[in-house]
Amino acid sequence: MSATQLAAQPAWRRPLPTAERAMADRVAAAIGTPDRLGVAFSGGVDSAVLLALAARALGPARTLAVLGVSPSLAATERSAAHDLAGDIGVPLVEVRTFEGDDPAYRANGPDRCFHCKDELFTRISDTVADRYGLTAVAYGENADDARRPDRPGSAAARDHAVLRPLVEAGLAKADVRAVARALRLANADKPAAPCLASRIPHHEVVTPEKLAQVEAAERAVAALGFADCRVRHHGDVARIELPVDELPRAVADPVREPLLDGVRAAGFRFVALDVAGVQSGAFTLPLVGVHG
Repeated sequence: MSATQLAAQPAWRRPLPTAERAMADRVAAAIGTPDRLGVAFSGGVDSAVLLALAARALGPARTLAVLGVSPSLAATERSAAHDLAGDIGVPLVEVRTFEGDDPAYRANGPDRCFHCKDELFTRISDTVADRYGLTAVAYGENADDARRPDRPGSAAARDHAVLRPLVEAGLAKADVRAVARALRLANADKPAAPCLASRIPHHEVVTPEKLAQVEAAERAVAALGFADCRVRHHGDVARIELPVDELPRAVADPVREPLLDGVRAAGFRFVALDVAGVQSGAFTLPLVGVHG
């Protein structure tokens, strides 16, 4: 089969090498045989691989991608998720979530992700499951995430009996990316893209206005060609995290001025560049006793 013919196939049908096929079989065993599975789908590599492997195990007619939509989801991520589900070959439905109405979510403690996931899984149960005949729901936590102390969303998954097939199959992040590459998924090497609320320091209230500021600032940074970025919201100050090897370009002409102007246009007065680079869990890990 030519590369063109291979790319024309839905991703779930693309052949896998031996090692990745073995991982797919383990995931299929962890999924079991639900009549129809809903996959909480963000468009990230974990949920994309889970969606593709679920369709491979059950068939696309018994698999559904469910995308939670709220002010914490960037418009670019929403659009990319639709494109990716289309490439995988599985239908996608959106469900509106209202975590911003929950005082515990807005309070933005280290357990914020619990309240977000709890809202998502509740909405799926209440508004999606019956309508689309879902008999099980799964989400894309991987084995590395399961070992981290800053993933309170796992508790919400357990409360709602949501399946974690990647964890049960023992797939770490490197395994997930290997499968994604073998399936030729567009996001196989895409950096992680946590929700916009993760840019706001814990115990500072989450508001739609702050989320919109972060989204606009990150869009401005991305437009300058940076491979990854986080814009942390510190009131009047935007603290930008970039890959370390791209820091020099950010402060040199001709990039510095448009970077400054773009972030200020999002509503920040001051623009700071963090020399530590991109940091996963920057706000949460110190509060759960883990320091980088």
